[in-house]
Amino acid sequence: MSAQDIEGKGSAETSYAVEERERNWLSWLIPVFVLANVVMFVVLMYFNNCPKHIRSRGDDDKCVARFLGRFSFQPLSQNPLFGPSSSTLERLGGLNWEKVVHQHQGWRLISCIWLHAGLLHLLANMLSLVFIGIRLEQNFGFVRIGTIYLLSGFGGSVLSALFIRNSISVGASGALFGLLGAMLSELITNWSIYTNKIAALLTLIVIVVINLGVGILPHVDNFAHIGGFLTGILLGFILLPRPQFEWLERHNPAAGIRGVTPKYKGYQYVLLVVSLGLLIVGFSVGLVMLFRGVNAYERCHWCRYVSCVPTSKWKCDGA
Repeated sequence: MSAQDIEGKGSAETSYAVEERERNWLSWLIPVFVLANVVMFVVLMYFNNCPKHIRSRGDDDKCVARFLGRFSFQPLSQNPLFGPSSSTLERLGGLNWEKVVHQHQGWRLISCIWLHAGLLHLLANMLSLVFIGIRLEQNFGFVRIGTIYLLSGFGGSVLSALFIRNSISVGASGALFGLLGAMLSELITNWSIYTNKIAALLTLIVIVVINLGVGILPHVDNFAHIGGFLTGILLGFILLPRPQFEWLERHNPAAGIRGVTPKYKGYQYVLLVVSLGLLIVGFSVGLVMLFRGVNAYERCHWCRYVSCVPTSKWKCDGA
């Protein structure tokens, strides 16, 4: 939320202090994340080496953009997103339930959020990251937004691995949904200082619903989206509450005000404590279930429709 949305409470000095505080942060971490994802995609394509794989397998299909040499894309029949093969994604860190649980490669829960299935996948996620992440980093700083991004990506991976066993999952979508979730909880926990709050809330809800709706299509990992979104909501309540104006006034020498005012309102403290407890319990239970090899579909039979709804036009993969 921008400084223009903040209501004019307290003295002019206080409002000025809040606006100045928001302008202090320079967004550098989000551009670094974007660069890291692009570099990892280049590395993926280097190791993929489509011409060599096509020759060794004797396929009749031809690589796409063959002028790129070893960086050319797999045939569209194998990857319509202009990217590497599934075997390359798995080899370089894609999320695979078998390798995480039975081969003790838990690092894949993190590595998969830096990989993308194709150029189109990469462009869509990086554009979203720039539009969402830069504003958040400018307002709240790199430590809090970086923490939300990474933990939300991890949370999305955990939920995805609990449900999806037969395919490889990659992408930063869980982390991106975490940023959306944090925006929503930030609006709720700082509700009293914003104007046009209903419009902002409805806009966020519509964006989230549309993106989750896309997740019911086949080959889209909606569990990663949901896991990242829920993690982001909880982290937003923990990391993004804004101090009360009275507290800022008391800590502003120009205002000359003394007194005892808590930094946050009572409901903000409640949301923070409850969210922290839910986050710890959620991660603990999820990781224990995952590494014990629990199939979450056995505990929630209808959950398969959360990620894919079969129709006459397409079928969904089984659990």
